Amino acid sequence: MHTSSRRLRAALAVFCLVAATAPLAALGAKEAPAVGAPTPANPRIRLATTTSTENSGLLAYLLPFFEAKTGYRVEVVAVGTGAALKLGENGDADTVLVHARALEDAFVAAGFGVDRRDVMYNDFIIVGPKADPAGLSGAKDAIEAFGRLSGGAAAFVSRGDSSGTHVMELSLWKKAGIAPSGAWYKEAGQGMEPVILMAEALQGYALADRATWLAVKDKTALAVDFEGDPVLFNPYGVIAVNPERWPRANIEGATAFAEFLTSKEGRALIASFKLGGEQLFFPSPAAK
Repeated sequence: MHTSSRRLRAALAVFCLVAATAPLAALGAKEAPAVGAPTPANPRIRLATTTSTENSGLLAYLLPFFEAKTGYRVEVVAVGTGAALKLGENGDADTVLVHARALEDAFVAAGFGVDRRDVMYNDFIIVGPKADPAGLSGAKDAIEAFGRLSGGAAAFVSRGDSSGTHVMELSLWKKAGIAPSGAWYKEAGQGMEPVILMAEALQGYALADRATWLAVKDKTALAVDFEGDPVLFNPYGVIAVNPERWPRANIEGATAFAEFLTSKEGRALIASFKLGGEQLFFPSPAAK
């Protein structure tokens, strides 16, 4: 295992000890606990979220517990982070669950969102051919890895969609001092799973969030060619749409959803969600 990967995994494990991680149910469980749920005045919550929370199966796992407990019903629109925030900006969502902190902070600063809360995290990885023609496995850090990608030894498939993954990719190119262009650089304008499958078809590389990779890796012959640099840390936050900007926004439902995700129960459920025995998301520590 890559040395930096071991360091990151150790750090993630320590970081998670502050969260309540006792599993409440096996991944295969579909039934939420039977409780006498209240009946909210407005039971509909419109959630705009990143594709990774949907493609990984996390929301399908969490939402039955939340809905049974609270009486709310969550309507999910899964798009890139940029598009999810745009839905909130336009008043077409009640809450957003996304992963691009700079964009999230700008969303709140512009008055579109309120009460941002840390929810969970994982990391980004670079997937590509098992033969690793660009030699990423020998890179000392993510910046060097991106420098090797620019050599054109194989194609690189970009999300190209203002998603959280795309924002991270662009920041890494900038730090590497590279403006990617040429036949080797492919902008897909697609979600994470289609990008991984496109990289498979081209026998090229892609930056991916680990959760989506774990959910789709069995569909490809790709491998993780670089991981472990702390710069690839990938935090997720939930933000309620500002009811002063959009009075019809369901602020009560958005707040209930945020409180559930960050509660002891919600954090334990996030920690218990696994695929093939691997944990996909790590709950953020409880607020002090």
